[in-house]
Amino acid sequence: MRPHITSHRTLHHWGRLVPKSSKFIFITGGVLSSLGKGIASASIGLLLKQHGFSVTVQKFDPYINIDPGTMNPFQHGEVYVTDDGAETDLDLGHYERFLDVSLTKQNNATAGQVYFDVISRERRGEYLGKTVQVIPHITDEIKRRMRAFEGKFDIIMLEIGGTVGDIESLPFLEAARQLALDVGRSNSLFVHLTYVPYIRSAGEVKTKPTQHSVKTLMEFGIMPDILLCRAESKLDKEIREKIGMFCNVEERSVFEALDAETIYEVPMMFAKRGLDSIVLEKLHLRKSALKMDTWSRFVSRVKNPKHAVTIGIVGKYIKYKDSYKSILEALVHAGAINNARVDLKWIDSELVLEDNVSEHLSGVDGILVCPGFGSRGIEGKITAIQHARENNIPFFGICLGMQCAVIEYARNVAGLPNANSSEFKKNKENVIDLMHSQRDVTDKGGTMRLGKYPAVLKKSSKAYAAYKSERIDERHRHRYEVNNEFRDLLAAKGLVLSGMSPDGKLVEIIELKDHPWFVGVQFHPELKSRAVTGHPLFVSFVKASLKRSLENA
Repeated sequence: MRPHITSHRTLHHWGRLVPKSSKFIFITGGVLSSLGKGIASASIGLLLKQHGFSVTVQKFDPYINIDPGTMNPFQHGEVYVTDDGAETDLDLGHYERFLDVSLTKQNNATAGQVYFDVISRERRGEYLGKTVQVIPHITDEIKRRMRAFEGKFDIIMLEIGGTVGDIESLPFLEAARQLALDVGRSNSLFVHLTYVPYIRSAGEVKTKPTQHSVKTLMEFGIMPDILLCRAESKLDKEIREKIGMFCNVEERSVFEALDAETIYEVPMMFAKRGLDSIVLEKLHLRKSALKMDTWSRFVSRVKNPKHAVTIGIVGKYIKYKDSYKSILEALVHAGAINNARVDLKWIDSELVLEDNVSEHLSGVDGILVCPGFGSRGIEGKITAIQHARENNIPFFGICLGMQCAVIEYARNVAGLPNANSSEFKKNKENVIDLMHSQRDVTDKGGTMRLGKYPAVLKKSSKAYAAYKSERIDERHRHRYEVNNEFRDLLAAKGLVLSGMSPDGKLVEIIELKDHPWFVGVQFHPELKSRAVTGHPLFVSFVKASLKRSLENA
């Protein structure tokens, strides 16, 4: 009897169900950080998916924090929240946006999680009689997490955070080495992202940093199969041959990774050089037609839009743009769908005052007030929102931005001059208050209202017009909510509570009826925006802002 393959690629042999084998691709980085391992991983994943393979991507972060949830945005950038409530690295956002998938807590692991689990087992006596060591106990736990999706996907991509040579990343590299040995070289592949600088004073590129990076990687028992070389200009064949010779990698597997006009062009640049073909060949996978037509049209709209629109981004972390990474990408998606380039005007909310708000917001077609925590910059956000409301400028408030909109409306329209949030100042007019479920919470990490929750929309609302659905699911990350004691008063004064939790206890969306587009949401819609398809609210917001731009042209 011949074995046959089902549509789910699961092998049946003599009536026995045999899990399909998975291929593992490890992505490491060298020389320096911020080279773009996340973009490279997402781009390779997209190409493999468009060849017809099922793909997932995992990120392994070597820091000791359990997750990035308690980190300062200036240090780590945004915290990306999954449907199941995991607070994760922002690279998971790239994976989801490129692959058009929803990932889980199993797609991100930190050294903190690994050590915590191993030490917890030791305290429970599960290692009784043994000396608990980095090898094998820590590396075995890392490998267990790396194999979480084995048999469920054709290809599992594993990005290892940090830079080769960092002390904290050594257990992860050792686990990767062991796992590659466990599954066999034909089922594993190492891609190393490195840097080839151009020295202007010498007028030439230098390969030595890459050589040393690969040498360091090989000291850990890992020999890369493919090199991705970040460079300012194209690397000629002679340079690639030199890199290949000194790094023990064949020349055809040395690829330059050039800066792109948009990150969404990177997969097409890789495909043009044949990176996907080399990956499939080295993993012994059959190559099929690469279907990139839809993606190519999306990239064309991003690069060659017909219109332009300016959005004012009001926030307090604007010095580090990665703090709002998903918002920025969601605006790119929405701009492409509206055939418009979205230009950003960054506005530090700490600097916005009543006497200069017009100056700060001059020339914008729409105003987006960002999420955040703490009292710093809050009055500037409230002042910007008042300006948007009174001047009929399209407004979009996200999480804290929505709460600030409620405070502004309560103060200036609903007759509550001292309205505030109990997060900032406790008084009798706290229109925003701590959720009941949060009042006995003492730990900071992983204790907010996190993950996907449903909401029900009013059919007559702008939100419903955008979603075209009465019921939605969105991702949350907050402790404070609209105080139900003030709901009736705010509604009587004209604030539309257009989205509610199914039990009617939590306000999810607010908006104004007699305004071109004024919407605030308690959740984070940017986390569900995808390349090509975008997100309904961002698409609608950019559309309203573009309309204003064209009318004022």
